[in-house]
Amino acid sequence: MRFFGLIGKTLEHSFSPIYFKERFEKEGIKDCFYNLYPIKVIDEFNQLITDFTELSGLNVTIPYKKDIIPFLDEISTDAQKIGAVNTIKFDWINNKLKLTGFNTDYLGFIESIKPFLNKNHQSALILGTGGSSQAVKFGLKKLGISFKQVSREPQEENLLSYKEITEDTISEYKLIVNTTPLGMYPDISQCPDIPYNAITSQHLLYDLIYNPEQTEFLSNGLAQGAQIKNGYEMLTKQAEFSWKIWNNIPI
Repeated sequence: MRFFGLIGKTLEHSFSPIYFKERFEKEGIKDCFYNLYPIKVIDEFNQLITDFTELSGLNVTIPYKKDIIPFLDEISTDAQKIGAVNTIKFDWINNKLKLTGFNTDYLGFIESIKPFLNKNHQSALILGTGGSSQAVKFGLKKLGISFKQVSREPQEENLLSYKEITEDTISEYKLIVNTTPLGMYPDISQCPDIPYNAITSQHLLYDLIYNPEQTEFLSNGLAQGAQIKNGYEMLTKQAEFSWKIWNNIPI
């Protein structure tokens, strides 16, 4: 038997167990299971892997994507550059466990957004500065798209505040990516505070949130004629890349 799972703080509404259960059933995989492993603090991680010795791989979600790094033996170059890990591979070498960290979030982001990009999307606004935004930034760099990041309380010179986003700013940046939790279930009436009236049919609005399927952020963009995309496909794509890593399949 092989066991996989997800660690994080609050996991009740996680999509991962359903995704992997359906995948295992569809592909006739009967010796693999995917479970949730909530931990209150990251220091519980060592006890977790001691208690569950049959683990072959884990996904990592908020708030531990950065905090998990010191517990790992090695991390991939991309995860190191991003500064966050969402996938852990377990390898037993000479009866000793080796934990390697990867980041598949940026791969999921790239694969899911590529079909929607066109010549208008040369520069992007990234709303939010949390862990998820790091993967988006890395993905945009890989795609050759310049970006500006927006923060509620900008501490760095290259960050914009929401108050600085004008209609001209929106006109300049035709790709807008929401990496904040604003609008996520159950607070579905919330959305980032930007001048939506300046959005046009040339814009693409991408929201990392997938529940609800259409957030207030996306609804506001759609009302202005913009293309919209939620984060569900990014999630499924990153899960596919995690599965490949756990099974030594080239990505």
